Amino acid sequence: MVGTLLQVAAGGAIGAAARYATGVGVARVFGVTGFPLGVLTVNVVGSFLMGVLVVWLARRGLTHLTPFLLTGILGGFTTFSAFSLEAVTLFERGQVGQAALYVLLSVVLSIAGLVAGLWLMRSVLA
Repeated sequence: MVGTLLQVAAGGAIGAAARYATGVGVARVFGVTGFPLGVLTVNVVGSFLMGVLVVWLARRGLTHLTPFLLTGILGGFTTFSAFSLEAVTLFERGQVGQAALYVLLSVVLSIAGLVAGLWLMRSVLA
């Protein structure tokens, strides 16, 4: 139990650092626009990677890495709580259309990312 907890904690630290770096990188490429593009990016990419890793780990018999990779790294990388805050902030600023677009894009593209990851790995490992 303690070993698993340490795996999750170590993975979470890596994922959180990667999330921060991704947000900074997105801001440098696209500028600070007021639209939470960094959070959207990590949620879509994280969902895609979740799909890829779920299949890959299962097919390779590596599910013992799930606490570190899925719960830890990807749990620290994706940002549902930050997503919620950004959506409410847009709404409270009176940017209701932007808030609705952000919620819609986040949900649809994150699910699409997960499905794409599943499809990719199932195709590659078929």
